[in-house]
Amino acid sequence: MPTGLVIRAASVSDAGALADFVNSAFRGDGSKAGWTTEADLLDGQRIDADRMLETIASPGNVILLHELDGLLVACVHLQQTGGGCYLGMLTVQPTRQGRGLGRQLLETAERWAVEHWSSRSMYMTVIAQRPELIAWYERRGYRRTGDRKPFPYGDERFGLPRRPDLVFDVLRKPLASAD
Repeated sequence: MPTGLVIRAASVSDAGALADFVNSAFRGDGSKAGWTTEADLLDGQRIDADRMLETIASPGNVILLHELDGLLVACVHLQQTGGGCYLGMLTVQPTRQGRGLGRQLLETAERWAVEHWSSRSMYMTVIAQRPELIAWYERRGYRRTGDRKPFPYGDERFGLPRRPDLVFDVLRKPLASAD
């Protein structure tokens, strides 16, 4: 872990800045400095401050922040789902991508889910038109389940699609027990 890296749970006071951080990492020209941009697939926002606030305040949810020397550099959302855990919004500042921070954040999230919720598996949804991102998760033990979820067309809170065929693949990974 780099010196000066602090991992903490987001609080409601983080909601606005966190929404701005996530949006800047996935949408718009600034997101193109990294490889995880969605700017070629979607315009608009990825999340708004109200939905971020609602997520942070909801029981069974946590957003883990990675701060380096006091600056937000990465985050991930976890949601408890029975014996499993949903992982979403894994975000690394575009100019810091490709240095192992995303892998480290993913490993931290998996440990957190096991230690705090005794989660036995982690699952996520990834836009199917993002084969490079799906391959990244597959190299970390996630597998496509064969399930797909529709993209929420018509709901601008999730962005403005630039193509008509967006769909989510569901990926899952068993987690090691805390025992």
